[in-house]
Amino acid sequence: MAPRSWAVRVGPHEVTARLDAADVDEAAPAFVFAHGAGGHMTDRGMEALTSQLRARGIAVVRFNFPYRERGGKRPDPMPVLQDCIAAVVASARERTDAKRWIIGGRSMGGRAATMLAADGFACDALLLLAYPLHPAGEPTKLRDAHLARITVPVLCLNGTRDALCRRDSMDAVVAKLAGNFRMHWLEGADHSFHVLKASGRTDADVLNEVGNATKRWLSCRARLTA
Repeated sequence: MAPRSWAVRVGPHEVTARLDAADVDEAAPAFVFAHGAGGHMTDRGMEALTSQLRARGIAVVRFNFPYRERGGKRPDPMPVLQDCIAAVVASARERTDAKRWIIGGRSMGGRAATMLAADGFACDALLLLAYPLHPAGEPTKLRDAHLARITVPVLCLNGTRDALCRRDSMDAVVAKLAGNFRMHWLEGADHSFHVLKASGRTDADVLNEVGNATKRWLSCRARLTA
């Protein structure tokens, strides 16, 4: 099925959203997939991850944040990012029969989704890809204070070489959270999910692991796929 695109109003802004149906199940859960700070809805990483998720029965809704829609590079303030995700979810609900809704995204987009969920936004789960726990080179400036307020299931996938998410710091954070937060480490991957040739793995291996880990997580949570 060809993807469907449409415009979404976000306050004074208008952004583009796109629905890519799941390859194997029309009754699939839908994932509203926010891009990272330096990316956009159709960048290479977003395309590759979307393909992995669709192949495993997850419909994907991608969109641009307002600053990217107008060609800018400086991210919008966090409240605007959150409002954008909420507006896209509301709009997508009118355009698909999905009964279960997952929000999240890459890096900054995933962080915005966690803050939205922490404030009580209605969703069934969160999928985080390269969560930016701290700024690069500043591992003590943690972005974790709101995570304990999230009550829905969370799957977070980060690379072990991610400069924005030290493993020891993230493991310490997760240890203090409720059992709804699951961490999956991608061995040798960096913040962009790239691996070094010396690792013996390829970027394709990492993407396949992301897809398989997400599928297993969903399979263990029947209410997300019912």
